[in-house]
Amino acid sequence: MESDVPVDSLDPEVLRERIVAGEPVTILDVRAPNEYEEWHIEGESVTVANVPYYRFLDDGEGLLDSVPDGDPVVAVCAKGGASEYVAGLLKQEGLDAVNLAGGMNAWARILEAVEVSRVPGPATVVQLQRPSSGCLSYLLVEGDEAAVIDPLRAFTERYLELAEEYGATLEAVLDTHVHADHVSGLRDLSAQSGATAYLPDPSFDRGVDYDVPVEPIADGDVVSVGEATIEAHHTPGHTSGMTSYLVDDGLLCTGDGLFVESVARPDLEKGDEGAPAAARQLYDTLQEILTLPSETLVAPGHFSDAATPADDGTYTATLAEIGDSMAVLQRDRDSFVEFILSDMPPRPSNFEEIIAINLGQQESDDEEAFELELGPNNCAASQDALTSD
Repeated sequence: MESDVPVDSLDPEVLRERIVAGEPVTILDVRAPNEYEEWHIEGESVTVANVPYYRFLDDGEGLLDSVPDGDPVVAVCAKGGASEYVAGLLKQEGLDAVNLAGGMNAWARILEAVEVSRVPGPATVVQLQRPSSGCLSYLLVEGDEAAVIDPLRAFTERYLELAEEYGATLEAVLDTHVHADHVSGLRDLSAQSGATAYLPDPSFDRGVDYDVPVEPIADGDVVSVGEATIEAHHTPGHTSGMTSYLVDDGLLCTGDGLFVESVARPDLEKGDEGAPAAARQLYDTLQEILTLPSETLVAPGHFSDAATPADDGTYTATLAEIGDSMAVLQRDRDSFVEFILSDMPPRPSNFEEIIAINLGQQESDDEEAFELELGPNNCAASQDALTSD
């Protein structure tokens, strides 16, 4: 089969809007099966099929029955070239087909800003959502000052632009821990804005080697942003340095320690050998978090397809809501550890290289860093049974 039929392109942002709105979306993913299985576009209203591009080259005539019905069918590949060709073939056969412009790489460049409505104190908190990987970061604005928690390097300019839109100057940038699933924007954002960069104090024991100033932040330390306060709470388990940030005594940015639908995996820093001890530490940490007021709003560092957004569109929930929905939090220590270690997902792609970059021990340019973090985050324990026993 050959095609030179002109094909319309669909911007990733438009596709995302349709999925969020619950509109029916039909996707034909033409990447290799292993790439598709690692990560692909999902959603409640999404129908998706994987038919590799090379099969259309070998036996295109027999593949039309494998293409799901759609109005239109959205062809997807890694960068948009192969899928454009396949969409042309489908149009030639009389099917309504469009090409996802830029493919999955462009999908990974979406970052959506959603204000958190249930915020205590004077600050405005904006949750930045990356749908391709489930990464969450936060912009906190109070008066004419701002801070960013867990920035992604790929979106450094976006944080700066958003702070400007709110009429604020970036004064602080904080990481909750040394990330394993994405390249941190801590140093880049600090260098470009002049904001003070903070990394949890215990993280420096892992061999941090930065060429720019970064301040250690210890348990109990407080960073002020206008009239708002950000208090550090050491919450180890996912990593030895994992630190949550309590904003105005009511909103807890938990990084990768506690999510609205899951809890952290404990094996990324010290591997399988160190995972049992880290899981026991995680249990103690979670029990301590649960002693905070039940109305404390948890603002995590990730979300998965198992997560249900709150009414304001953010992936946040109160401790009371999480406690009611996540049965694993009611287990005793030994049962919790056994459960968490029994069904962990694959480790994040390229996590060792990403950790080395985030420690400052390895360098990468922006494009290399972006390529390394493509795919799912996998920083949580399996969600399959966390909400029920």
